[in-house]
Amino acid sequence: FQLTKEFHQVYDKAIEICPAYSQAYRAKSTAYLKTGDFITWKKLMDKAVSLDAAQHLSYRGWCRFQFFRDYEGAISDIERLEKLVNYDIGFSQNGDYHLKVVKALCYKMIGEKKKAVKLIEEHILEDTKNFELYNYFHLGVLYLEEKQFKEAIQAFDKQSEVNELAENQYYKAMAQRALNDLSASYESLKKAKDFYLNFRFLYDTYTYQIDKVFLRDIEIALES
Repeated sequence: FQLTKEFHQVYDKAIEICPAYSQAYRAKSTAYLKTGDFITWKKLMDKAVSLDAAQHLSYRGWCRFQFFRDYEGAISDIERLEKLVNYDIGFSQNGDYHLKVVKALCYKMIGEKKKAVKLIEEHILEDTKNFELYNYFHLGVLYLEEKQFKEAIQAFDKQSEVNELAENQYYKAMAQRALNDLSASYESLKKAKDFYLNFRFLYDTYTYQIDKVFLRDIEIALES
């Protein structure tokens, strides 16, 4: 168990035997991440990256995105990894996102939304083999924010085919409302509430995801 003294003693012994064993530093760092000691986490994680960047940049970049909202730091790690390897850079630690989509969301959060749209569009065209939970959803929200309402609705419809969510119907309703299709918007909001009450919404054990919507947001939209 990561939070026990014995866990750390085992990895400390491994490091004593082989100070260049990068996985030991990463394993120890995770315990500090979970307990909120982010300074020690970063010290250990940086050491793991310094010893084997190709293996550990993806994890550090994902943690920067998920736990710290360090979007520029996450972009730096992911782009460094892309330059370092000649194979698919892979997925987030929880398996929900390809790291190219993580990078796109980081660009969105620092205000570069057009670049974020381009990155997700390119990734969807490039990667047709993997099942990914949220690509069309986040792309639809980006279209909505860029006032491309018809494109947003098309993306939300594709998301419905892949993995329906309360958030997907909520943002679809916002796009429909922007096009003055109030009847369709109301129906989408009712679906959003029904999905939410049936636990079909964005969820992560540790943090709230980008573009997360809560039940009260849906209820307010229904009342307005």
